[in-house]
Amino acid sequence: MLKLSWWKWLCIVLIFYTLIEGFLGPVPALPILNETIRNLYFHVTMWFAMMILMTVSLVYSIKYLSKPLAHNDTVAEMSAKVGMLFGIIGILTGMIWAKNTWGAYWVNDAKLNGAAAALLVYTAYFILRNAIEDETKRARISSVYAIFAFTLMMVFIMVLPRMTDSLHPGNGGNPGFSTYDLDANMRKVFYPAVLGFTLLGIWIMQLKINIKKLQHFNDEQ
Repeated sequence: MLKLSWWKWLCIVLIFYTLIEGFLGPVPALPILNETIRNLYFHVTMWFAMMILMTVSLVYSIKYLSKPLAHNDTVAEMSAKVGMLFGIIGILTGMIWAKNTWGAYWVNDAKLNGAAAALLVYTAYFILRNAIEDETKRARISSVYAIFAFTLMMVFIMVLPRMTDSLHPGNGGNPGFSTYDLDANMRKVFYPAVLGFTLLGIWIMQLKINIKKLQHFNDEQ
């Protein structure tokens, strides 16, 4: 444990801080939302972490196309996998929030449908990887598709919801949380939560990269 890097210790501290303050800290008394506003610390932060990890996947996919090293492809794949995990958690926490505020786990909303579509696009990325046996060909084609997937994700969750009607805060003409109810106490938890969960995602990604390298090493023996 003493060999943990400083940023891993920071991750642990921030996660515990988020959990404690997220469930026990003060939040504004809001109509409809009530105590469910606490989900902001867990639902929204999952999407922040996912976006950062998918950006890492994009960058390393581009790096592979310019410099075809196995490490670049591994980082692109593992960051996308962990990003997908955070995206799924984001969907699930969003469904719980929707049930308590909109009365249903899922509604026909541009933001929600876009988020689901984005995850399906990345599901196709992993299916594509598993369908190609040749490592070099798989890495090259997957890198090209990763650029396509990231572009579609941005369109589905950032562009289209802002062009149509949406129940989701910050979309379809609705004000975002920061506009009307993210008070000073919540900001003290929200921003550390974003950093904490992002660092957790990077930590998991690093572990998966190391595991894959060990598997390749064992296969070569």
